[in-house]
Amino acid sequence: MILLRIPTRFYCSSLKLTKGLSPLKKSLLSKKRKEDVHPSTPVRTRFAPSPTGFLHLGSLRTALYNYLLARNTNGQFLLRLEDTDQKRLVPGAEENIYEVLKWCKIDWDETPVKQSERKLIYDKYVKILLSSGMAYRCFCSKERLNDLRRSAMGLKPPSMASYDRCCAHLTKDEIESKLVQDTPFTVRLKSPEQYPTFADVLHGEINLQPQVNYNDRRYDDLILVKSDKLPTYHLANVVDDHLMGITHVIRGEEWLPSTPKHIALYNAFGWDYPKFIHIPLLTTVGDKKLSKRKGDMSISSLKNEGVLPEALINFCALFGWSPPRNLASKKHECFSMDYLEKLFNLNGLTKGNAKVDDKKLWFFNKHFLQERFTDPVKLKELVDGIMPSLESKYNASTLNREKVSKILLNCGSCLTRINDFCDEFCYFFEKPRYNDNDGVTKFLSKNETHHVVELLEKFGQFKEGANAQDVESMIDTMCREHGFSKNVIYQTIRFALAGCHSGAKLAVMIDILSVKESNQRLAEGLEFLQSRKR
Repeated sequence: MILLRIPTRFYCSSLKLTKGLSPLKKSLLSKKRKEDVHPSTPVRTRFAPSPTGFLHLGSLRTALYNYLLARNTNGQFLLRLEDTDQKRLVPGAEENIYEVLKWCKIDWDETPVKQSERKLIYDKYVKILLSSGMAYRCFCSKERLNDLRRSAMGLKPPSMASYDRCCAHLTKDEIESKLVQDTPFTVRLKSPEQYPTFADVLHGEINLQPQVNYNDRRYDDLILVKSDKLPTYHLANVVDDHLMGITHVIRGEEWLPSTPKHIALYNAFGWDYPKFIHIPLLTTVGDKKLSKRKGDMSISSLKNEGVLPEALINFCALFGWSPPRNLASKKHECFSMDYLEKLFNLNGLTKGNAKVDDKKLWFFNKHFLQERFTDPVKLKELVDGIMPSLESKYNASTLNREKVSKILLNCGSCLTRINDFCDEFCYFFEKPRYNDNDGVTKFLSKNETHHVVELLEKFGQFKEGANAQDVESMIDTMCREHGFSKNVIYQTIRFALAGCHSGAKLAVMIDILSVKESNQRLAEGLEFLQSRKR
């Protein structure tokens, strides 16, 4: 068993499990599990977000792991909104949770539960604890509690187990008198002298105890009901997990210090508690914790940037979980949701912090975007999504869905995200602006104007119905009869047709533009160069 004594002043912080441990304990904690920890029977998992902000990467990963575990074991995945903290609710956050999960195809199996609608249920279980003596009403004022916290921090050693249990010793008459006077109160759990040890599926046997000062004993008595009569997260979480039959709880490592308190509450009710799996923190490549407040953490923000749900799911799946090496190598770590449902296994969970590298996300995004081009239904969806942007930017006479589809199928391999379509392939929808392109400037600096003017004059025009073979034949003729290099010929024609934009072969470009439009651009490119020559 691994013994950890973590001061309660860290309970609300983002804590690495190994913080403050000796090298021996760190070694024990990082020891590789040998036993099979993956469940062999169907499980019931849940995702329980609080609508106090929009979903971010860390929340999505938590939802995904719980979902994959349920699907892999033919179990159930449930959704619960922990919305009892009414003051912190953010408008639109609840809708955002539903939208993001549906967009990512993380489907729940039962009607979502909202804790704000379950107050009577929580009241029932609070009464059970009060009648059993496992909980008590605390009538202390905020000022008194603040004084207790300050004095506890001034102890040596300091402690945030600060309450002196003054109200735990009130008589029935004293309690009734305060209730009659309508004195505000909270309900506290009478914490055990020592929190129970517990087994974490990922980290093994753990013993987390608050730091206390035995010369001035204070207590870490968890508040279960706030003075507004609403339950705290801790009470509602435990009651709901029990009533919903949750068998496995996968959550972030930052919740690890709360787990002994939750287990103490399960024990107070006489209930079995679920298996806990605390997954590692998400960090930057530089090993700094990601902030929820950073705009790029928001799933909605990533979606608006052109990230595909398939890529995002693949990206999140690898934050603390490793697939078998042979499969990872064979598939370049690219896994669809269906494949992940079959592959996910708790034995593949890792303990170290998960580094978020955007390069990996865009690698996955390009992979799944290319896959969409080969599916007629998904290709049509992409075209439908692109058309409004094109229509707002270019002349309607140059636009049609067949043209956009042809561009994606023939030139889309250069795209990492669909948002780049309009800028990447602008030359298909408007004539080149020869003076406004970096490629043009570079081209003209490398080639003498009179030389490329002569080339275009001799090249002439494409014949109607010209194909790739015809284009290649014309270029070969220019090389053979006039001594121009192939490289300069390609650059010059691309300059005339697209202002030196890369991304499409000449024959493909001519086919999409049409021979008529291509010949017109050759003429206009020649006219521009002749004007510079004069």
